[in-house]
Amino acid sequence: MTGVPASAAGGPSGTRRATANAAPGTVPGTAAGRTAAREARSSTPGPPGGGPGAGGRSGRGQGGEQLPGGEVSAGVFDGAVDAVDGAKPPRGGKIAAAAVNQASVWNIANLLTMLRLLLVPAFVALMLADGGYDPAWRSLAWAAFAVAMITDLFDGHLARTYNLVTDFGKIADPIADKAIMGTALICLSALGDLPWWVTGVILGREIGITLLRFLVIRYGVIPASRGGKLKTLTQGVAVGMYVLALTGWLATLRWWVMAAAVVLTVVTGLDYVKQAIVLRRRGIAERKAALEETEA
Repeated sequence: MTGVPASAAGGPSGTRRATANAAPGTVPGTAAGRTAAREARSSTPGPPGGGPGAGGRSGRGQGGEQLPGGEVSAGVFDGAVDAVDGAKPPRGGKIAAAAVNQASVWNIANLLTMLRLLLVPAFVALMLADGGYDPAWRSLAWAAFAVAMITDLFDGHLARTYNLVTDFGKIADPIADKAIMGTALICLSALGDLPWWVTGVILGREIGITLLRFLVIRYGVIPASRGGKLKTLTQGVAVGMYVLALTGWLATLRWWVMAAAVVLTVVTGLDYVKQAIVLRRRGIAERKAALEETEA
């Protein structure tokens, strides 16, 4: 059987020649080059009847049927060029997707964190006003402390619920938490209302656990436990009661609440140390197993 020449059938050889002749000055692979290639193929004569082997667009969608001479329909090359065109993402598509996925820094969760940071100097000024023993100023200081603790409860919940987690929030939130609590403890101890060893135990535990989290972060994240949340709540209530100028049985009650807060601080701190040790051992074992599997 006599085959149809490639140049007449619109096959690959004919297509390349037609492209070169019909589109002088165009660079292959560019948008102009691909357009010229389509026009050249459309004008290239095919077999009589305009069947699957025709050089025009009638060959597309035929699955690149083989011509009698062993040549492949130009529809294959049309589809290939169109596939390249279709693979190009729309201009600005990636930027728009990133804008949707990344929450703005100026969201409600971060604004609450910023408010808590601004309340720290305000609390100090109110706490130490008029020598630090005026009941009215102490009440205002308690209000500032209470607002800070309430925002601490809501900003993290809002960030996780409404996908408002940002890098700024991850850094600023724990700083704001430690700042308001540490400032209150130091002010109380400086005024003689709270023993310094209590302040030392609580602040030492908070700073130590924070550093411990950073040390084992390569192996995983230590999740917040229920005991840790209870500790935070108890600390907030105890410190708030000490900020107020309480007398009588309320002053005795706040001592017991603070004692409970100290116990929870120590117990949960030891639990976090245990979790960190287990997490580190597990991470080392997994890395060792993965290395052995790779070498094998």
